[in-house]
Amino acid sequence: MALWIQAQQLQGDALLQMQSLYGQHFPIEVRHYLAQWLEAQPWDAIDLENQQEEFKAKRLLDGLIQELQKKAEHQMGEDGFLLKIKLGHYATQLKSSYDPCPLELVRCVKHILYTEQRLVQEASNASSPGSGPVDGTPQKYQQINQTFEELRVMTQDTENDLRKLQHSQEYFIIQYQESLRIQAQLSSLASIPPAERVQRESGLQSRKSTLEVWLTREANTLQKYRQELAEKHQRTLALLRKQQTVIIDDELIQWKRRQQLAGNGGPSEGGLDILQAWCEKLADMIWQNRQQIRRVEHLTQQLPIPGPTEELLTELNGIVTDIISALVTSTFIIEKQPPQVKATIISEQQAKALLKNENTRNDSSGEILNNNCVMEYHQTTGTLSAHFRTMSLKRIKRSDRRGAESVTEEKFTVLFESQFSVGGNELVFHVKTLSLPVVVIVHGSQDNNATATVLWDNAFSEPGRVPFVVPDKVLWPQLCEALNMKYKSEVQSDRGLSEDNLVFLAQKAFSSSSNNPEDYCNMTISWSQFNRESLPGRNFTFWQWFDGVIELMKKHLKSHWNDGAILGFLNKQQAQDMLMSKPNGTFLLRFSDSEIGGITIAWVAENPNKAGERMVWNLMPFTTKDFSIRSLADRISDLNHLLFLYPNQPKEEVFSRYCTPPNSKAVGDGYVKPEIKQVVKVENDPMLDTEGEFDLEETMDMARQVEEFLRQPMETQWSGQQS
Repeated sequence: MALWIQAQQLQGDALLQMQSLYGQHFPIEVRHYLAQWLEAQPWDAIDLENQQEEFKAKRLLDGLIQELQKKAEHQMGEDGFLLKIKLGHYATQLKSSYDPCPLELVRCVKHILYTEQRLVQEASNASSPGSGPVDGTPQKYQQINQTFEELRVMTQDTENDLRKLQHSQEYFIIQYQESLRIQAQLSSLASIPPAERVQRESGLQSRKSTLEVWLTREANTLQKYRQELAEKHQRTLALLRKQQTVIIDDELIQWKRRQQLAGNGGPSEGGLDILQAWCEKLADMIWQNRQQIRRVEHLTQQLPIPGPTEELLTELNGIVTDIISALVTSTFIIEKQPPQVKATIISEQQAKALLKNENTRNDSSGEILNNNCVMEYHQTTGTLSAHFRTMSLKRIKRSDRRGAESVTEEKFTVLFESQFSVGGNELVFHVKTLSLPVVVIVHGSQDNNATATVLWDNAFSEPGRVPFVVPDKVLWPQLCEALNMKYKSEVQSDRGLSEDNLVFLAQKAFSSSSNNPEDYCNMTISWSQFNRESLPGRNFTFWQWFDGVIELMKKHLKSHWNDGAILGFLNKQQAQDMLMSKPNGTFLLRFSDSEIGGITIAWVAENPNKAGERMVWNLMPFTTKDFSIRSLADRISDLNHLLFLYPNQPKEEVFSRYCTPPNSKAVGDGYVKPEIKQVVKVENDPMLDTEGEFDLEETMDMARQVEEFLRQPMETQWSGQQS
C-alpha cells in the first residue's frame, strides 16, 4: 500500500500518466480499495510467456474477485450503497474480461505497478539533484515502452469487444433465422382448417411481433457496437501512427545520423537490436489491428445493417494499410554502408529523380558484378539479411563536371532493392533504399580528396535532404568538431585536438595570426577553402595537410601522441618562443608546415658561429618513408644533443621504452648485423642553412640504400668478399 500512497502524491504530468493507466480494463477504484492486497501479491513470480503458469494467474484472478466482493459486502449505510453496487459490478466485469485469459490480468497489473514505481522514483529523483532514472534507461525509451503497453491494452480491449460483437451477431442471426422460420409457418397455415389456423396463427403472430421488436432493438445495439469498436480502432491507429512516427522519424533518423558520423570516426551508431524490437512490436500491433478490422468487415458483410460504419471501416482499412506500408518501406535500411538484395550504382541526379518518383527507366551509372543476393533468415537474431561477399564495380559512367569540380567530388550511391509480400501475398511491397554517398576512385592518390568529400557530406548533411545536398559553407566550430572526431578515430586515441590545436588549424585555414579562439567562433569556412584551394605559398589544400598528419600519426606515432610527447600543431615561431626560455638540449616535435605528413624536431642549443649566442635548430621533416627505416624513438635516442623533451622531461623517460634493443649478437653464420644510426653534425656543418635547418636528404638516401642492402640475402651481401 505504501506505493499507492506515494502515487497519490504525484503532480502535474506524472499524475496524468498515472491516471491514464486505469480504465475499463482495470478501474482505478479497484486499485484504491484493494491497494494493500494488490501490492502484496506475487505478480512478478508469474512468467507471462509460459502458458503453464495460467493456473497461478487464475488463482490471483479468483482472489481479486473475492476481495472485491468482500469489500462490497462490508459497505454499510447510505454512503456505502452506491459503492457496494459499483464494486460488485467491477467484480463481475473483471471476471468476464479476464476469466478466458487470466495471464492478461497479471500483465495488466504488473504494468500498472511497474509504471507507478517508475513515476514515483522519477519524482523522487527530480527532487534530488544529480539523480538519474531508476534503471538507467533513457526516459524517452521508457515512454516508448509505456506507449507499447498502452497499445497492447487497447488492442486487447478491441479484441474483447470484437469477440463480444461476434457472439452478439451470431445470436442475432440465430434469432433472425427463427423469425424467418415463424414467417414460413405462418405462410403454411393456409392449408389447415380455419379453427386450428386461427389458434396457431395467434400464437405465431405474437412470437413474431416479440421477436421483431427484439431484432430491431438488437440491430441498433449491433450497429452501436460496430460504431464504438470502429471509434476505438480509430484511437488505436492514431496512437500507432504517433508511436511509429517517434520510432521511424525520430529514433531511426537519429540512428542513421549516428551512422553518418561514425563514418567520420564518431561513436558507433549502435546495433539495431532495440530498433528491431520496436519495429517488430509495431508490426505485430499493426497486423493485429488490421486483422481485427478485416474481421469486422467480414461481420458487416455477413450481416449488412445500414449506417455509417461501412464507410468508417473502409477509411480504417486504408489507414492501417498506409501505416504498415510506411513501416515496411521505412525500415528497409542498410546496417553497414554499403552494401545490402539487388545493388545498382546510380548518380546523384538519378537518386534525385528516384526520390521524386520520376521514371528512371532502370538507369544506372555503372556495372556492378555479383549484385544479386538471396536474403537469409537468421533464427537466433530474428533477422533477414543479405551479404554481397563478391560484389565489385566493373565500370563507372561519370557525368559532365563543371567549373573546378574534380572526379573526387562526384558523389554516387548504391541503390538496394527488394520485393516481397506479407499476409500470404495480401500486400506486396517493392522496397528501395540508398546508401550513404560514395566516391569512385581509380588510384590510391585520389584517396585523400575522396575522403574529404565523404567527410564533409557525413558531417554536414541534413536529415531528409535532396540527394546529396550539403552546405557550401559551415561555421568553423562545426568543422572543428568533425576534424576532432576524425582525428581521434583514425589515431585511435582519447586525446583529441585541444583548443590551442584548433586555433593553430584556424590560423592555417584562414591565414590569420590571431591567437584568440573567440575570433573564429562566427567565421565560416567553405568547401573550396577546405579542399579545393591550395594554402598560400603551398601546393596542397588545408585538408590534404591535415590528412597527411593523420596518416603519419596512425601509422608511426600513435603511442607518442597518446603519451603527450608530440605537441605537433605549432608553427616555427611558436616553437622558437617556447624553446628559447628552456635550457640547451630542450626539444619538441611539431608538424611540418611545408610538407604533407612531415614532422620535425626543433631544439635549442649554442650557435657554433657566435660564442655565447643561443638559437633554435630545426631538422628537415621526417615522413612515413623515413620512419619505415628507423623509428622516431631510435632517431631521438641517436641524437645525443637532444636532452629534454619540452618542457623538462629527460628524453629517456619518454622514449626509451620504444627504442629498438641494440643487436650485438652474431646472426646467421657468425657475422654481426650492422645498424643504422641518426647523426647530425652541428658545428660548421655544410648541411646547416641560415635559418638553422638541416637538409637530411643526402643522409636519408644513404640510409635507405643501407637498409635495402641489409634486406638482401646474406650470401648476396658478401658475395666475392673474403671473411
